[in-house]
Amino acid sequence: MAGLLLLSPRFAKSTVWRATVTPLASIIGSGFLVLAPILVSAYGRSAPLVMAGLCIGAYLFGEAIRFNIFARNVPRPVEDMAVERLELGASWALVFAFMISVGYYLNLFGAFAISQTPYDNPVNARLLTSAVYILILAVGWFHGFKALERMEYAAVTIKLAVIAGLLIGLTWYFYQRASAGELFFHEAQLSGWPAVTLAFGLVITVQGFETSRYLGQEYDPQTRISSMRLAQLVCTAIYMIYIGLFAYAFDRSEFQLSETAIIDLMALITPLLTVMLVLAALAAQFSAAIADTSGSGGLVEELTRGRMTARYGYVLLVFIGIVMTWEADVFQIIAYASRAFALYYTLQSAIAARRAFIIPGTPWHRKLGFCLLVALGAMIVLFGNDVESSNAG
Repeated sequence: MAGLLLLSPRFAKSTVWRATVTPLASIIGSGFLVLAPILVSAYGRSAPLVMAGLCIGAYLFGEAIRFNIFARNVPRPVEDMAVERLELGASWALVFAFMISVGYYLNLFGAFAISQTPYDNPVNARLLTSAVYILILAVGWFHGFKALERMEYAAVTIKLAVIAGLLIGLTWYFYQRASAGELFFHEAQLSGWPAVTLAFGLVITVQGFETSRYLGQEYDPQTRISSMRLAQLVCTAIYMIYIGLFAYAFDRSEFQLSETAIIDLMALITPLLTVMLVLAALAAQFSAAIADTSGSGGLVEELTRGRMTARYGYVLLVFIGIVMTWEADVFQIIAYASRAFALYYTLQSAIAARRAFIIPGTPWHRKLGFCLLVALGAMIVLFGNDVESSNAG
């Protein structure tokens, strides 16, 4: 039902909605698969508050990027050497953030793809992830990603439809538990600074909105600003409902913390959700990986002014990704990706702060807000941690 609604001509022909698809694909990419078990394991009944904090933080970083889109596209943009240097640094930061995030997406792809097979073990998951990396490199090298990118709208539609089904099933399960007086209100296992640094390390799960910044060839500035805001609001609604239900419906003893824990928990509701979730996971990871691989290669070619083509950007991405696959686990890669994107958001916030001070008439609260975002982003870069290290601490 949800899929048919999203594929309807009214949605498909809406310019703002189509512009929303790209950032929505990135934000919703994998967060809903790993977030709930991590948040409930670490924060217990406070998980929805932490989720709200992540969404608010992402939205505020989005405000900095939206301000930059607006400032770049006024009739007479203010030219400033410091802004130009920060823009260059931010673009390179985004290249390497994309490279790490593809590792995050594809390692989850490998884990979910074999999770329901007799071959479910870390080595086989890594072998499959490596094979998908090679496949993506071959497609990018010989054919480019245009054909695969055209699948993005359908992939996002499938993901949203499955998530809608998951939320309906989870709501019914929550209602049954509540009616029987069997809701759970777990104490947090983390507190203080370790709890904060883990939240810093989960930024990647609400990342993806920045892709609207780079859709200038397809959409005008106001459409990109509106679509980014819409994508963030839709994802915030999805995440808050999801975590709000999940946090109190499951006992922590019912799952072991792993990248695929959500599958076993959804099987408690109905086996059909397990199948739907695996399909959604594979579609989510693959489409997000393609989008970020394409974006990374294109940026490399642009930043080197053609001295390094997009193809060699793909080679670098695949090399880094395969090394990460065999040297780190998924939770560590999540923290690495969060810190990499936090660096990009820090630089974008610095650009917004600089512009706010040199553009006449900018309200003081915007200037202060962008400066505070720079400080927050720097803290995430320095201190973002993964769930295993946080628990060990």
